[in-house]
Amino acid sequence: MSQLRLPPTTDSVPVARRHARHELRQSAADVDTVVLLVSEVVTNAILHARSDVYLEVLDRGGVARVEVCDSSPMPPRLHRFAVDSATGRGLRLLDRLSLRWGAERAGDGHGKIVWFEVGSPGEAAWESFGDFLLAEGAAGEL
Repeated sequence: MSQLRLPPTTDSVPVARRHARHELRQSAADVDTVVLLVSEVVTNAILHARSDVYLEVLDRGGVARVEVCDSSPMPPRLHRFAVDSATGRGLRLLDRLSLRWGAERAGDGHGKIVWFEVGSPGEAAWESFGDFLLAEGAAGEL
């Protein structure tokens, strides 16, 4: 377990990805999916909270848990975007590819923690996400 403080700049996103990959180098969890979701959640925190971000990565055997803390009290919200939109994929990825995720107030009462858990590698989550995108596109939202 380790916690990393990241400044509110886009340069922090690749640092967060490398940190997660390093912390999970011995993990049975799907590290590539964790790294993708770390990128999305840290990017959201930087863009929306505009504060320092704290990243914690825990290896629980076959499950990796990631916590991203920022100073904004606003919880993340899923939005509907067109399939060809350049934004709005982060929480959809999180919702479809993690075992579970959530958001809660930070322990000090300021800000929030967005957390997620990812299990061992498997294609089922990716297949369901692809099917979801195709279904969404077929609904005429372009």
